[in-house]
Amino acid sequence: MCYILAVHILLVDDDVELCTLLGEFLRREGFTVDCEHEGSAGLSRALAGVDLVVLDVMLPGIDGFEILRRLRHQSKVPVIMLTARGEDVDRIIGLELGADDYLPKPFNPRELAARIRAILRRYEQRAPSSGDRLEVNGVTLDPGTREVTSTGRAVELTTFEFDILEMLMRSAGRVLSRDTLMENFYNRKATPFDRSIDMHVSHLRKKLEHGATLIKTIRGVGYQFCRTPEDARTE
Repeated sequence: MCYILAVHILLVDDDVELCTLLGEFLRREGFTVDCEHEGSAGLSRALAGVDLVVLDVMLPGIDGFEILRRLRHQSKVPVIMLTARGEDVDRIIGLELGADDYLPKPFNPRELAARIRAILRRYEQRAPSSGDRLEVNGVTLDPGTREVTSTGRAVELTTFEFDILEMLMRSAGRVLSRDTLMENFYNRKATPFDRSIDMHVSHLRKKLEHGATLIKTIRGVGYQFCRTPEDARTE
């Protein structure tokens, strides 16, 4: 996979031994890897320019959540959060703040590499086009400029949120299963305990919807972008 050869990964974790082991593994996989073990230094390095950040929650100085919050004000670099196993709140907060994915500790380094590749593949395959603007149910999405408006109001989305919205709008009126969304964006099937897609959709709703339903949850199946306000009232 030659596309990963120039990819620069930043690991931000205060576990020096873990960073050393992960760094060695990811370098063997063809990535360029740097490590930071303190929050402020990690934020500075991330803002200096990398291709993807693997970010632990618990850090000395400023924690991973604050790093992600500050990072998202200036950058859309992909971020994978590392969380303690069983800490659902950490995962939800990370996704709410704009993380692309999360991985609970302890984990297999091969799974981390697979998730990194899945995110990078999605970013690489994203091809901005002109003259292909979508307008559905009061929402306008321009793939060329990556701008979104809802009832004329500009909406600021993360890269991941934009891509999910584009997929939903292109399939407006049809139900997209959670498996379809997970396989498209993460290259893995949905599990009952994986809330990543659900949280991204929830975040989209908060940003887009103001009194009107635009994205319906079809229980046990997935999500549907409503073509018209009437569709939103039809269960």
